[in-house]
Amino acid sequence: MAMARPLPRTGGVFLDPRGEERSLRVSWHSEADLVVLSLWRDNVCTGTFRLALDEVPDLIALLRSGLDTSYDIARRRRDRAEGSQAG
Repeated sequence: MAMARPLPRTGGVFLDPRGEERSLRVSWHSEADLVVLSLWRDNVCTGTFRLALDEVPDLIALLRSGLDTSYDIARRRRDRAEGSQAG
């Protein structure tokens, strides 16, 4: 089995809640003007996506928008649940 390469100094690992040693690695490669997103399973890279640095703000905006929407939906659900308990 291939050994995983260490992450560059600027990067991170996000574990998949499904387990089975699945993870997403994010590594910044400023020397190449890239961010690399890679999918890992059992310490083996199963796929990569290279995102140009100038596209990162668009990805961040998309993630932020989705997060804001999710919070708004959860807040409305909570408010409805609290309202139905009060009556």
